[in-house]
Amino acid sequence: MQIKKRIIAPLIFLLVLQSNFALELTEKEVEATTKGEYNRSSSYNSDIALIGSIGLNNQYRLRGGIAFGGDSESIDFNSFICANYSQFLNIPLSFSLSYMYNGMPTYETHSHTILPFVSYNAYRAGASIGLSFRFTSFFGEKAIFEPILSLYSYFNFINSDTLLLGIGYGNFNDFYAKNMAAFSLRLFSTVYLNNNWSIINEIELMQSGIDGLTSTFYGIVWRGGAKFSW
Repeated sequence: MQIKKRIIAPLIFLLVLQSNFALELTEKEVEATTKGEYNRSSSYNSDIALIGSIGLNNQYRLRGGIAFGGDSESIDFNSFICANYSQFLNIPLSFSLSYMYNGMPTYETHSHTILPFVSYNAYRAGASIGLSFRFTSFFGEKAIFEPILSLYSYFNFINSDTLLLGIGYGNFNDFYAKNMAAFSLRLFSTVYLNNNWSIINEIELMQSGIDGLTSTFYGIVWRGGAKFSW
């Protein structure tokens, strides 16, 4: 119930803000994806995710989502809400504040992360940098606080009206702000079927150990789904 309140409250706030200050709704998106993952810790696990976003005045954007999955022995629940502000209409610079929740009820593990970050998202390439403030508790014990440097960059090989194909590298995404040693290499694509529908695919190679001057392959992830924009 608390998680639902955290997601619904910002949406209500934006609706009130729109009615009081005549904000124009300029973007609406909904996407659904499924994931299959193999890693060294839990072998195979999967999840399904639903993400939505709205844009206002081409300057403000609110994006949030939930994901539910697990493996044969445990389940996990993840959610996020992210507010984005872009002041400069001619410069692809934006400021964001994200909240993430990651829970594994089977192991009584709960993690709450607040991540402010700044992004430069250009047509061909871009990068984001921020600082994650993560609070994790195990079996009802006192939460452990971890400040973590969060980085992500990407390069688009193709960015056209029909196809987006690129590569990315970093240690955070919508649902997770990982440790500094847990970087991933992503190959992503979006096929635009028409003005509303698009198909999403992504392959992620995960590794760990970079902080010890070694790099160990940790796992591989595939994500696929569809997005509807209007």
